[in-house]
Amino acid sequence: MRTIFLLLTAFMLNLYLPKKQEPAAIPVCHTPATTSLNEMAGLAANASFVELHENPLTFIYQGAGEMVTFPTPDGKTASGFLLKSAKKSDKWLFVYQEFWGLNDYIKQEAAKLHKDLGDVNVLALDMYDGKVATVREEAAKLMQSAPADRLSAISRGGISYAGKNAKIASIGWCFGGMLSLQNAILGGKQTVGCVMYYGRPEQDVEKLKTLNTDVLGIFGSQDQGINPEMVAKFEENMKAAGKKVTIKMYDAVHAFANPSNAKYDAVAAADAYKHALEYLKKKFS
Repeated sequence: MRTIFLLLTAFMLNLYLPKKQEPAAIPVCHTPATTSLNEMAGLAANASFVELHENPLTFIYQGAGEMVTFPTPDGKTASGFLLKSAKKSDKWLFVYQEFWGLNDYIKQEAAKLHKDLGDVNVLALDMYDGKVATVREEAAKLMQSAPADRLSAISRGGISYAGKNAKIASIGWCFGGMLSLQNAILGGKQTVGCVMYYGRPEQDVEKLKTLNTDVLGIFGSQDQGINPEMVAKFEENMKAAGKKVTIKMYDAVHAFANPSNAKYDAVAAADAYKHALEYLKKKFS
Protein backbone atom coordinates (compact mmCIF):
# COMPACT_ATOMS: atom_id res chain seq x y z
CA MET A 1 0.00 0.00 0.00
CA ARG A 2 2.84 2.40 0.83
CA THR A 3 4.32 1.82 -2.64
CA ILE A 4 0.98 2.54 -4.32
CA PHE A 5 0.59 5.74 -2.25
CA LEU A 6 4.06 6.97 -3.26
CA LEU A 7 3.36 6.27 -6.94
CA LEU A 8 0.05 8.13 -6.81
CA THR A 9 1.73 11.08 -5.07
CA ALA A 10 4.44 11.27 -7.71
CA PHE A 11 1.81 11.15 -10.46
CA MET A 12 -0.21 13.99 -8.94
CA LEU A 13 2.88 16.17 -8.46
CA ASN A 14 3.90 15.62 -12.08
CA LEU A 15 0.37 16.50 -13.21
CA TYR A 16 -0.08 19.75 -11.30
CA LEU A 17 3.37 21.21 -10.68
CA PRO A 18 4.49 23.75 -13.34
CA LYS A 19 6.58 22.17 -16.07
CA LYS A 20 10.08 23.40 -16.82
CA GLN A 21 9.89 25.54 -19.94
CA GLU A 22 12.19 24.62 -22.81
CA PRO A 23 14.15 27.57 -24.20
CA ALA A 24 12.82 29.03 -27.42
CA ALA A 25 14.69 28.22 -30.60
CA ILE A 26 17.39 30.79 -31.25
CA PRO A 27 17.61 32.28 -34.72
CA VAL A 28 20.96 31.58 -36.33
CA CYS A 29 21.90 35.24 -36.34
CA HIS A 30 21.44 35.44 -32.58
CA THR A 31 23.73 32.56 -31.70
CA PRO A 32 25.84 33.01 -28.55
CA ALA A 33 29.55 33.79 -28.65
CA THR A 34 30.54 30.18 -27.94
CA THR A 35 28.61 28.81 -30.91
CA SER A 36 30.95 27.35 -33.52
CA LEU A 37 30.55 27.54 -37.28
CA ASN A 38 29.32 23.96 -37.22
CA GLU A 39 26.64 24.67 -34.61
CA MET A 40 25.59 27.78 -36.50
CA ALA A 41 25.10 25.75 -39.66
CA GLY A 42 22.88 23.39 -37.67
CA LEU A 43 20.69 26.28 -36.55
CA ALA A 44 19.76 27.00 -40.17
CA ALA A 45 16.85 24.65 -39.45
CA ASN A 46 15.26 27.54 -37.53
CA ALA A 47 12.32 28.96 -39.48
CA SER A 48 12.96 32.53 -38.30
CA PHE A 49 16.32 32.51 -40.07
CA VAL A 50 15.08 30.85 -43.24
CA GLU A 51 12.18 33.30 -43.57
CA LEU A 52 14.59 36.24 -43.74
CA HIS A 53 15.46 35.14 -47.27
CA GLU A 54 13.24 35.56 -50.29
CA ASN A 55 13.69 32.92 -52.98
CA PRO A 56 16.13 34.32 -55.58
CA LEU A 57 14.95 35.48 -58.98
CA THR A 58 16.26 33.49 -61.95
CA PHE A 59 19.50 34.77 -63.44
CA ILE A 60 22.23 33.30 -65.67
CA TYR A 61 25.74 34.80 -65.69
CA GLN A 62 27.46 34.67 -69.08
CA GLY A 63 30.55 36.82 -68.55
CA ALA A 64 34.26 36.23 -68.00
CA GLY A 65 35.78 33.92 -65.41
CA GLU A 66 36.50 30.22 -64.97
CA MET A 67 36.01 27.50 -62.41
CA VAL A 68 39.24 26.25 -60.82
CA THR A 69 40.05 23.55 -58.30
CA PHE A 70 42.65 23.39 -55.54
CA PRO A 71 43.64 21.00 -52.75
CA THR A 72 42.43 21.54 -49.21
CA PRO A 73 44.22 20.56 -45.96
CA ASP A 74 41.60 17.88 -45.20
CA GLY A 75 42.88 15.81 -48.13
CA LYS A 76 40.05 16.79 -50.48
CA THR A 77 39.71 19.37 -53.26
CA ALA A 78 37.64 22.53 -53.44
CA SER A 79 36.61 24.84 -56.24
CA GLY A 80 36.05 28.49 -56.92
CA PHE A 81 35.14 30.96 -59.63
CA LEU A 82 38.32 32.80 -60.64
CA LEU A 83 38.83 36.07 -62.47
CA LYS A 84 42.57 36.67 -62.87
CA SER A 85 44.28 40.02 -62.96
CA ALA A 86 45.29 41.15 -66.47
CA LYS A 87 48.86 41.35 -65.24
CA LYS A 88 50.63 39.28 -62.59
CA SER A 89 49.48 40.36 -59.15
CA ASP A 90 49.76 39.20 -55.54
CA LYS A 91 46.54 41.02 -54.67
CA TRP A 92 43.60 38.68 -54.04
CA LEU A 93 39.97 39.27 -53.15
CA PHE A 94 38.05 36.30 -51.76
CA VAL A 95 34.30 36.51 -52.40
CA TYR A 96 31.98 34.57 -50.08
CA GLN A 97 28.53 33.41 -51.14
CA GLU A 98 25.21 33.92 -49.39
CA PHE A 99 23.50 30.83 -48.00
CA TRP A 100 22.24 29.96 -51.51
CA GLY A 101 25.68 28.79 -52.63
CA LEU A 102 28.00 29.93 -55.40
CA ASN A 103 25.24 30.95 -57.81
CA ASP A 104 25.35 33.22 -60.84
CA TYR A 105 24.54 36.31 -58.79
CA ILE A 106 27.74 35.82 -56.80
CA LYS A 107 29.70 35.24 -60.02
CA GLN A 108 28.27 38.48 -61.40
CA GLU A 109 29.25 40.37 -58.23
CA ALA A 110 32.74 38.87 -58.40
CA ALA A 111 33.07 40.04 -62.02
CA LYS A 112 31.90 43.52 -61.10
CA LEU A 113 34.46 43.77 -58.30
CA HIS A 114 37.17 42.42 -60.61
CA LYS A 115 36.42 45.09 -63.21
CA ASP A 116 36.23 47.93 -60.68
CA LEU A 117 39.31 46.97 -58.65
CA GLY A 118 41.70 46.57 -61.58
CA ASP A 119 44.84 44.52 -60.97
CA VAL A 120 43.35 42.17 -58.40
CA ASN A 121 42.68 38.43 -58.66
CA VAL A 122 39.13 37.68 -57.56
CA LEU A 123 38.23 34.21 -56.28
CA ALA A 124 34.64 33.36 -55.33
CA LEU A 125 34.95 30.28 -53.14
CA ASP A 126 32.47 27.43 -53.46
CA MET A 127 31.63 26.69 -49.83
CA TYR A 128 29.03 24.01 -50.65
CA ASP A 129 31.26 21.90 -52.93
CA GLY A 130 29.23 22.34 -56.09
CA LYS A 131 25.74 22.47 -54.59
CA VAL A 132 23.50 25.51 -55.24
CA ALA A 133 19.99 26.14 -53.90
CA THR A 134 17.13 27.86 -55.70
CA VAL A 135 14.62 27.85 -52.81
CA ARG A 136 15.27 28.86 -49.22
CA GLU A 137 14.36 25.49 -47.69
CA GLU A 138 16.99 23.83 -49.86
CA ALA A 139 19.53 26.52 -48.98
CA ALA A 140 18.88 25.98 -45.28
CA LYS A 141 19.58 22.26 -45.68
CA LEU A 142 22.85 22.98 -47.49
CA MET A 143 23.92 25.37 -44.75
CA GLN A 144 23.03 22.80 -42.09
CA SER A 145 25.15 20.16 -43.81
CA ALA A 146 28.24 22.36 -44.14
CA PRO A 147 30.62 21.23 -41.35
CA ALA A 148 32.79 23.85 -39.68
CA ASP A 149 35.98 21.93 -40.40
CA ARG A 150 35.12 21.73 -44.11
CA LEU A 151 34.32 25.45 -44.33
CA SER A 152 37.65 26.21 -42.68
CA ALA A 153 39.49 23.76 -44.97
CA ILE A 154 38.07 25.44 -48.09
CA SER A 155 39.18 28.87 -46.91
CA ARG A 156 42.63 27.56 -45.98
CA GLY A 157 42.90 25.85 -49.36
CA GLY A 158 42.05 29.13 -51.04
CA ILE A 159 44.75 30.92 -49.08
CA SER A 160 47.31 28.32 -50.15
CA TYR A 161 46.12 28.56 -53.76
CA ALA A 162 46.65 32.33 -53.72
CA GLY A 163 50.22 31.74 -52.50
CA LYS A 164 52.40 32.68 -49.56
CA ASN A 165 53.04 36.17 -50.94
CA ALA A 166 49.37 36.94 -51.55
CA LYS A 167 47.79 39.97 -49.94
CA ILE A 168 44.22 38.87 -49.28
CA ALA A 169 41.05 40.84 -48.62
CA SER A 170 37.58 39.31 -48.39
CA ILE A 171 33.95 40.25 -48.91
CA GLY A 172 30.74 38.33 -48.29
CA TRP A 173 27.02 38.60 -47.67
CA CYS A 174 24.82 36.98 -45.00
CA PHE A 175 26.40 33.53 -44.36
CA GLY A 176 29.28 34.81 -46.48
CA GLY A 177 29.56 37.94 -44.36
CA MET A 178 30.35 35.75 -41.39
CA LEU A 179 32.76 33.69 -43.51
CA SER A 180 34.50 36.85 -44.73
CA LEU A 181 35.35 37.78 -41.14
CA GLN A 182 36.41 34.22 -40.33
CA ASN A 183 38.68 34.21 -43.39
CA ALA A 184 40.26 37.46 -42.23
CA ILE A 185 41.09 35.75 -38.95
CA LEU A 186 42.42 32.61 -40.69
CA GLY A 187 44.57 34.64 -43.09
CA GLY A 188 46.79 36.05 -40.35
CA LYS A 189 49.47 38.39 -41.67
CA GLN A 190 48.33 37.86 -45.26
CA THR A 191 45.01 39.55 -44.51
CA VAL A 192 44.80 43.16 -45.68
CA GLY A 193 41.07 43.86 -45.57
CA CYS A 194 37.61 42.56 -44.68
CA VAL A 195 34.12 43.60 -45.79
CA MET A 196 31.14 41.85 -44.23
CA TYR A 197 27.54 42.46 -45.27
CA TYR A 198 24.95 41.57 -42.58
CA GLY A 199 26.83 38.48 -41.42
CA ARG A 200 27.04 37.13 -37.88
CA PRO A 201 30.03 38.81 -36.20
CA GLU A 202 32.68 36.85 -34.31
CA GLN A 203 32.08 37.57 -30.64
CA ASP A 204 35.23 36.01 -29.18
CA VAL A 205 37.43 38.99 -28.32
CA GLU A 206 40.54 36.82 -28.20
CA LYS A 207 39.97 35.74 -31.82
CA LEU A 208 39.30 39.32 -32.87
CA LYS A 209 42.64 40.32 -31.36
CA THR A 210 44.39 38.20 -34.00
CA LEU A 211 42.98 40.25 -36.89
CA ASN A 212 45.63 41.86 -39.07
CA THR A 213 43.17 44.39 -40.48
CA ASP A 214 40.30 46.68 -39.68
CA VAL A 215 36.79 45.69 -40.79
CA LEU A 216 34.05 47.38 -42.81
CA GLY A 217 30.66 46.15 -41.61
CA ILE A 218 27.50 46.85 -43.63
CA PHE A 219 24.14 46.20 -41.97
CA GLY A 220 20.42 46.96 -42.13
CA SER A 221 18.58 48.56 -39.21
CA GLN A 222 15.44 46.55 -40.07
CA ASP A 223 17.35 43.25 -40.12
CA GLN A 224 15.63 40.90 -37.69
CA GLY A 225 18.60 38.55 -37.72
CA ILE A 226 21.70 40.72 -37.36
CA ASN A 227 19.95 43.48 -35.47
CA PRO A 228 21.43 46.83 -34.36
CA GLU A 229 22.00 45.48 -30.84
CA MET A 230 24.22 42.71 -32.19
CA VAL A 231 26.08 45.21 -34.34
CA ALA A 232 26.65 47.47 -31.32
CA LYS A 233 28.04 44.48 -29.41
CA PHE A 234 30.39 43.76 -32.30
CA GLU A 235 31.66 47.34 -32.15
CA GLU A 236 32.19 46.95 -28.41
CA ASN A 237 34.09 43.68 -28.87
CA MET A 238 36.29 45.10 -31.61
CA LYS A 239 37.16 48.02 -29.36
CA ALA A 240 38.01 45.61 -26.54
CA ALA A 241 40.24 43.71 -28.98
CA GLY A 242 42.03 46.91 -29.94
CA LYS A 243 40.76 46.71 -33.52
CA LYS A 244 38.97 49.21 -35.73
CA VAL A 245 35.58 48.57 -37.29
CA THR A 246 33.64 50.99 -39.48
CA ILE A 247 29.88 50.42 -39.49
CA LYS A 248 27.56 51.50 -42.28
CA MET A 249 23.95 51.08 -41.15
CA TYR A 250 21.14 51.40 -43.69
CA ASP A 251 17.40 51.69 -43.16
CA ALA A 252 16.91 48.33 -44.83
CA VAL A 253 16.14 44.66 -44.26
CA HIS A 254 18.35 41.58 -44.30
CA ALA A 255 19.92 40.86 -47.73
CA PHE A 256 19.01 44.34 -48.97
CA ALA A 257 22.04 44.37 -51.31
CA ASN A 258 21.10 41.16 -53.14
CA PRO A 259 19.54 41.99 -56.55
CA SER A 260 17.77 38.61 -56.57
CA ASN A 261 15.91 39.55 -53.37
CA ALA A 262 12.35 40.82 -53.78
CA LYS A 263 13.18 43.38 -51.06
CA TYR A 264 16.33 44.57 -52.80
CA ASP A 265 17.09 48.22 -52.00
CA ALA A 266 18.90 49.57 -55.05
CA VAL A 267 19.76 52.94 -53.47
CA ALA A 268 21.18 51.47 -50.27
CA ALA A 269 22.97 48.72 -52.20
CA ALA A 270 24.66 51.26 -54.51
CA ASP A 271 25.84 53.37 -51.58
CA ALA A 272 27.09 50.32 -49.70
CA TYR A 273 28.97 49.11 -52.77
CA LYS A 274 30.59 52.54 -53.15
CA HIS A 275 31.93 52.35 -49.61
CA ALA A 276 33.05 48.73 -50.04
CA LEU A 277 34.88 49.54 -53.27
CA GLU A 278 36.61 52.59 -51.77
CA TYR A 279 37.66 50.51 -48.77
CA LEU A 280 39.07 47.68 -50.91
CA LYS A 281 40.91 50.02 -53.28
CA LYS A 282 42.59 51.63 -50.28
CA LYS A 283 43.59 48.24 -48.87
CA PHE A 284 45.07 47.12 -52.17
CA SER A 285 46.84 50.41 -52.92
